[in-house]
Amino acid sequence: LYFSAQEGILIFYHIKDLQYEIKICADISQPISSLIFSPDYSSLLLVTDQGTVYSYKPAHSGEAVKLLDTSSSCFLAADFLTPGNNYCVSVTISGEVQVWSLEDGTFLSKLNLGTEVHV
Repeated sequence: LYFSAQEGILIFYHIKDLQYEIKICADISQPISSLIFSPDYSSLLLVTDQGTVYSYKPAHSGEAVKLLDTSSSCFLAADFLTPGNNYCVSVTISGEVQVWSLEDGTFLSKLNLGTEVHV
């Protein structure tokens, strides 16, 4: 079970029978608004209210890696663009849908919906 604390800490609870173990996985120092697993569960996107997206790979137990920072564009949400785990899609309040490479955070494309978006 993965969850985030208010302070931007990603925490993992390993639960087996009546026993559990707690592990702090990453500290990104920004409140995490959502956690999204990739379709194959190999990566976890950590999305902040400020519009920063981090990638965390549970199998590698490393630090969270900053993929992109959309803080200047009134960021609302992000998710994996399937099939695969290579791309991320984000949306802004103004209705701009953006596609990003998860390998290096490169901005690839955008589409303006022409309307405000609400979650």
